[in-house]
Amino acid sequence: MGKDVVAAEPIGPLRLRLTFEGGERREIAVDSLVPLEGVFERLRDSDFFRQVQVNPEIGTVVWPNGADFCPDVLYEKSKPVPEDRTSASLR
Repeated sequence: MGKDVVAAEPIGPLRLRLTFEGGERREIAVDSLVPLEGVFERLRDSDFFRQVQVNPEIGTVVWPNGADFCPDVLYEKSKPVPEDRTSASLR
C-alpha cells in the first residue's frame, strides 16, 4: 500500500507540490497523468485548479467537481522536491 497525500499546494499552471505521509514532498504536473477531458477538463481553469484540497478519508487531492487522482499514481509519477527547494519554502 502506498502513502497518502496529506497536503497539496498549487505551484503553477497544472502543477502541484504534494506532501505525503512521513513528510516527503514531491511535485507533479497533473496534465501528465490524464487527458484534460471530462471531469478533468475544469482543471484547465487556473481559478478552479487552485481549489484543490486533500480529502483525508481517501488520502488524495480532490476538486469541487469530484475530480481526484489515485495517491499511488501521484507518488509514482511525481518527482521529489530537491532538499534546497523544500528548505527555502519553509523560511
